[in-house]
Amino acid sequence: MSQNAIADKVAIVTGAGRGIGRAIAISLAGQGVKVSLAARTQSELDDTHARIQSAGGQASVHPTDMSVEDSVNRLVKDSADQWGRLDIVVNNAGIGVFQALEQTAIDTWNQIQEVNARGTFLLCREAISYLRQQQLSFIINIASVVAVKGYGNQAAYTASKHAMLGMSKSLAKEVQEDGIRVHVINPGGVATDMVQQARPDLNLEELIQPQDIADIVLFLVTRSGNAVIDEVNVRRATSLPWA
Repeated sequence: MSQNAIADKVAIVTGAGRGIGRAIAISLAGQGVKVSLAARTQSELDDTHARIQSAGGQASVHPTDMSVEDSVNRLVKDSADQWGRLDIVVNNAGIGVFQALEQTAIDTWNQIQEVNARGTFLLCREAISYLRQQQLSFIINIASVVAVKGYGNQAAYTASKHAMLGMSKSLAKEVQEDGIRVHVINPGGVATDMVQQARPDLNLEELIQPQDIADIVLFLVTRSGNAVIDEVNVRRATSLPWA
């Protein structure tokens, strides 16, 4: 399947107001995909929407709280009603608070799990019936390198990304026969506000760029052959391989 083959398909991208989500949404729209943009902040969504429209793409704006079931359900229904189908879901929305476990309040822990893990579950669950209607469709879950290795002062965030990875592995087995492919991308340090908060010691010029992750998403959703990539671990060029 060439990149042109995804023209006129429909995608939902969460966390589309900035960073990785914005890069993914703009890249998909650049290939003719109709993109439903989801995030909490209206102004950021409007900015992404304007960028897509100025480049000749098609998108719609859906302010969404991924921790609220009704909000997620409305996102999927409104998107399907507007575009008439659903082919690609990108779960990218995420939050993180970076502190020692013993200093982490239960409300902080719960909020991170509700957005990162529960929100991904809610969107996948609601989208499956629409994705199943296509011959081939995709769920792309943006987890993190912390899903495969632990870091200090990131226990709550790490737990949420472990949950996302584990859920994705189970879901992939459940929906394979329906023609739905589930992929997980585990980025290392990406030049986003969240990474700068967690690792202010990192040189921004050496970080993975949001567009790098968007390029991987484009690669995954344009594969239609017998080779399926379940999980992609992405590291900074300056970090040690397999460390």
